[in-house]
Amino acid sequence: MKSQLLQAGQRPRRGRVVATGAVLARHAGRLVRTRGQAPLGRRAAHEVRDAFAELGPTYVKLAQLIASSPGLFPEVLSDELRTLLDRVPPIPYDAVCDVISAELGGRPGDVFASFDPEPLASASIAQVHAAVLHGGEEVVVKVQRPGLRPLLDADLRILMRFATLLDRTSARGRMANPVAVVEDFAATLSEELNFVVEGRAMEAFERNLRAYGSNDDVRVPSVRWRYTTPRVLTMERVHGYKIDDLAQLGAKGWDLAGALKKGVRAWLESALEHGLFHGDVHAGNLMLDTEGNVVFLDFGIMGRLDPKTKDIIRRGLPALLVHGDFEEVAKAVYEIGAVLKPADLEQSASDIAELVGPIMGKPLSEISYGQVLVDIVRIGTRYEVRLPRELVLVAKQLLYFERYAKLMAPDWNVLNDPELISFLFDGIESETVGEGSEEQSPAAASWS
Repeated sequence: MKSQLLQAGQRPRRGRVVATGAVLARHAGRLVRTRGQAPLGRRAAHEVRDAFAELGPTYVKLAQLIASSPGLFPEVLSDELRTLLDRVPPIPYDAVCDVISAELGGRPGDVFASFDPEPLASASIAQVHAAVLHGGEEVVVKVQRPGLRPLLDADLRILMRFATLLDRTSARGRMANPVAVVEDFAATLSEELNFVVEGRAMEAFERNLRAYGSNDDVRVPSVRWRYTTPRVLTMERVHGYKIDDLAQLGAKGWDLAGALKKGVRAWLESALEHGLFHGDVHAGNLMLDTEGNVVFLDFGIMGRLDPKTKDIIRRGLPALLVHGDFEEVAKAVYEIGAVLKPADLEQSASDIAELVGPIMGKPLSEISYGQVLVDIVRIGTRYEVRLPRELVLVAKQLLYFERYAKLMAPDWNVLNDPELISFLFDGIESETVGEGSEEQSPAAASWS
């Protein structure tokens, strides 16, 4: 189903096409002029990054998608685009007032008891301001940049035409499924542009946290619906510290390892039990409040796993991590993705074993399970299996959590925690290879 951003009209605006072409042509010329100064791939990636920054919000978001999709795009491009931060100059306060007036029926000084004109943060889609409600409650107000939809619509149509051309003319490009990438990107942007969708995702995530009664120290800011519309999102203000701010957190004397484990457990539960998970847990979106509770922020990017996908992951992960059954892993890859050519199960299983086997033989402290999933995504691409965006999102979040673990719990490995594993994979302990077996993986040794 196409995004609303791609439904109205068929042709991108001519002016935007000309402007985009001029920017790309200029950076292509720079690429030619710098011939021989560095490897072509690195120079090209650098020019793409600079062009995306110049072209504005749509392309900054596209850069984020590429950078956060390990295994689907060339590594040199992902690494370069990772340096393109989603930070832009704030919009003028008068423009903020215009948006709030249009959405909430009055200027900030009338709607709120107080409203700080200086933003707490500013990004390509929106910026955030501190405010106080007339009842005295502190809140934060996320205000969307004005005039975004027409610009994004025009840019997405340009990208769709390019993706269609690539799909028709390049066998290698077709493997990346460019049309589906743009459609998925458009759908993601449509959700990000509707703050009511984000508010509902916050509440759904919070309800899921309470489903088992074991996430008391994990929470989500509550939405203030009276002051929330598609372009304005108002929520309670949470004071605290970013998850990687060890200087501040260390001074509190909190159990940082325990807090991280609770956050990871809650996230894994949300993905593999409920099928709705936070899709961007970078350090700015994960914090500890002043009471030491884990707080998830910014629900603009969400991942969704249907029952079939959850079931495949629940079968595939133990086959990978416990039994070393790479044929079963290969089956899961083919089952979870869209296969473009006949399956070569034996060869793909052999490739997975060759790539992943040595990694799984390392000491537990050196194994990155997020990277293992990234490598499997790369193998799937090699065999023309189009894997869903959600699998890439899962791998990305595991990489984030592993990074935090090195800082906060260096002796803990996310997917080697017996409590987590027994919770997520029913009966796994009884299925592990017996202790002392030469075939036993490090993961099985820790769980048995």
